[in-house]
Amino acid sequence: MTSPQPSSPSPQPSPPSSLASRPSSPSSRPSPPPRIRIGSAPDSWGVWFPDDPRQVPWQRFLDEVSGAGYEWIELGPYGYLPTDPAVLTEETARRGLRVSAGTVFTSLHHGPDVWDRTWAHVAENAALAQAVGARHLVVIPSFWRDDRTGEVLEDRTLTADQWRDLTGLTERLGREVRERYGLRIVVHPHADTHVDDEESVARFLDATDPEAVSLCLDTGHYAYAGGDSVKLIETYGERIGYLHLKQVDPEILAGVVAGGVPFGPAVARGVMCEPPSGVPALEPVLAAAAALDVDLFAIVEQDMYPCEADVPYPIALRTRRFLRSCGV
Repeated sequence: MTSPQPSSPSPQPSPPSSLASRPSSPSSRPSPPPRIRIGSAPDSWGVWFPDDPRQVPWQRFLDEVSGAGYEWIELGPYGYLPTDPAVLTEETARRGLRVSAGTVFTSLHHGPDVWDRTWAHVAENAALAQAVGARHLVVIPSFWRDDRTGEVLEDRTLTADQWRDLTGLTERLGREVRERYGLRIVVHPHADTHVDDEESVARFLDATDPEAVSLCLDTGHYAYAGGDSVKLIETYGERIGYLHLKQVDPEILAGVVAGGVPFGPAVARGVMCEPPSGVPALEPVLAAAAALDVDLFAIVEQDMYPCEADVPYPIALRTRRFLRSCGV
């Protein structure tokens, strides 16, 4: 049985010749509206390290993140995904995936003596991110205590000199990464680091150049340290360059805080939970971010190390469905 043929549309009047022959200028064409681009990351599959037998193989991560409906990913720990740009480009492209960012940890508060070592680590990550079309490099300050053993590595509070080194060298890093690799660094406040709560984040932002340094607001880590993500977006909106979408379980967090539990064991307890069962509520966060009227990546990151291999994919499916219900 053949399908019925549609009726021919009514002829439309031709534009005046003076307009028909005149190409529209770029300035007269409407710009596409700003978008929040949703993605996910190896972290949501329990991946914290380049190589660990408790982690899913990278091929499975790529298959499942694509199957869950995401189009954007982060690179995760350098060496987990293929570091040959041609191989990585082929593997992501055939699954309909693109890369939004790489990630590095830095210890710039230790001053100029760590610059060369830091730059070597940053450069290999930035080169791969650039080669596969990413636009950002997520920069995470180093832990003041070991995230697995809880061993205290240094004082929890930075001195004035360390703050100057941290902010000044981060600005230098931002400028050099932009100049050499065309990427924008976005600094990620993180639990058990020196930049985590409202006071330290505000101090960091007030002391750094917006042209060199933007912020990756991780909603879960900021809530972990008692911060209000919506308030931060409304106060420092021009500094928000990237989002990580995450929630914490308030009951588990209360026990973690009361017991002084390090971040790694806290994650193993399930402190980072599946949306929408935790805090902060993501709908107002996304609404505040949309009100900034700029393009933003919003990457889902549910810390789950370690986890069983079959756990992440169903959560990823449900989380993507939930985010669609939020309008993104």
